[in-house]
Amino acid sequence: MTHTGKTPPDGTVPGTAAGGTPAAEGLDAHLVVDRGAFRLDVALRAAPGDVVALLGPNGAGKTTALRALAGLVPLDGGRLGLDGRLLDRTPPESRPVGVVFQDYLLFPHLSALDNVAFGPRCHGATKAEARALAAALLERMGLADHAGAKPRKLSGGQAQRVALARALATRPRLLLLDEPLAALDARTRLDVRAQLRRHLADFEAVAVLVTHDPLDAMVLADRLVVIEHGHVVQEGTPGDVARRPRTDYIAHLVGLNLYQGRADGHTVHVDGSDDGTGTGTGPVIVTTEDLTGPVFVAFPPGAVTLHRERPAASSARNQWRCEVTGMEAHGDQIRADLTGGLRLTADLTTVAAAELGLHPGAEVWATVKAAQTHAYPA
Repeated sequence: MTHTGKTPPDGTVPGTAAGGTPAAEGLDAHLVVDRGAFRLDVALRAAPGDVVALLGPNGAGKTTALRALAGLVPLDGGRLGLDGRLLDRTPPESRPVGVVFQDYLLFPHLSALDNVAFGPRCHGATKAEARALAAALLERMGLADHAGAKPRKLSGGQAQRVALARALATRPRLLLLDEPLAALDARTRLDVRAQLRRHLADFEAVAVLVTHDPLDAMVLADRLVVIEHGHVVQEGTPGDVARRPRTDYIAHLVGLNLYQGRADGHTVHVDGSDDGTGTGTGPVIVTTEDLTGPVFVAFPPGAVTLHRERPAASSARNQWRCEVTGMEAHGDQIRADLTGGLRLTADLTTVAAAELGLHPGAEVWATVKAAQTHAYPA
C-alpha cells in the first residue's frame, strides 16, 4: 500500500506546526534520560507510516531511546507524545506500543499461535477472537503451517516473524524493533530483511528500528536518525545521509573518506600540520565545487589511485605522499589504510596491490581527481 504520511524530503512532519506544536498523529518525542556519566537528549518526530531507524555506535544511546519509548526507562525530562496523547506517565502495559526484542523473547511453552494471541487476550479479547486474529497474522507472515509449533521448533527467521506478528497483534500505534535481524545468520538475514521490509510497508502507524547495521537501516527505513554520545548528529533520508555524512562514524558506515576544513573557491584547506610534500603546508583538497567557509569533503576509497613514485604527469589535481599502515581483504578487492599527507583508505585490486608491492610501511603517492570529490557546507 502507499503511505500518505511519509515524511517529505524537507524533513518536516505532516500535521506539525512550524512552531513545533505536537502533531495530532504520529510520534512527537523529546527523550531526556540522565544517568550521570551518560545523558540521552534526543528529539524524534515521525508521521504515521514512517519507518525511522536509530543508528549509532555501541553506547550511543540507541537502546536507551528505544526503552524510553517503550516505557521501560523513565524520562528525566522532555516528553513522549503519540497521536496527540502524552504517554510520559502511562505504564508500559497500557501504551499502544508493540516491541520486537533482539532475542524475540517468545514464550517457550506456548505455540506460535498462542504467542501471537497472548497480547489480544491481555487486552480483553476472547480466546476465540484472539486466536482468529493470531491465525490471520501468521498467515500474513507465511507461517500458517507453523501455528502449532513451539519456539524451539522454529528457525531463526520464523521466530522473528512470530515475534513481529505478536507485536502487531495488539494493533500498536508505535512499533519498536530492537536489532530485529541481529540474531540471524547472513543467509537468513537477506531473506528476512526483504520480508520485514514488505511487512513494514503495510504498517500504518510509526515504526522505530534500532540497529548498528547500515544496510538494515538503509533498506528498511524511510529516515535515519544517527545518534552519537546520546545526541542526534545527523538525520535525513538514507540517500541524504549516505551522500553527505557529517561525522567520521557515518562516513565509515557508508564507506567514504571524510574531511572537514575551510573552502576558498575550489580549494579546501584540511586541518593538519603537513601535507607530506615537505613544504610545511597543511593538506589541501581540490574540488569541483566552488564554496567559501567551513565545509566537508568526501570521496570513496575507489577514487584513490596509488603510485610508488610521485606521478610526473597526472590529471589528478590531488596528490599526497602517504605510508601504508594496514591492508585487508574487502570483498574482491584490497583495502589499504594510509597515513601521512592525508589519512585515508584506498581500494584496489589484488593484482594492482601485488604490482605495487604494497605492504605495511610502504611509501606511496595517493592521487584523487577533483571530479571524484564532493564538497558541501559543514
